Amino acid sequence: MIDFENASFKKLTEWDADKAREELADLLVADETIHLAFKGVRDTVTFTDRRIIAVNTQGLTGTKKDMTSLPYGKVQAFSIETAGTFDLESELELWFSSLGRVRLEFGRGVDIRGVGRILAEHVR
Repeated sequence: MIDFENASFKKLTEWDADKAREELADLLVADETIHLAFKGVRDTVTFTDRRIIAVNTQGLTGTKKDMTSLPYGKVQAFSIETAGTFDLESELELWFSSLGRVRLEFGRGVDIRGVGRILAEHVR
């Protein structure tokens, strides 16, 4: 489970949805659709039509993985911060009821407003 006290995924860049589908094959339900996928150095974050799936790769070999399913229905609020002239990274913060906050830091070139639109469509 994500450590919600210190939850932060850094330097996420766009990732191929087919590769994400391959990695998450055991977690996805039959008709679940991937909207966006991002990959950091070792971690991944995937936005589907039902939830956000965060995969934290652990250990020296990277074979141990913590996969956390974060349903949109538990999101109480979210905040996006766009990249600037000198600060090229954008950020997304999500607050989950009864769980805490998750911070995602995206690398240069990620359409953070597009991520915000997907969240706005799914968060009720």
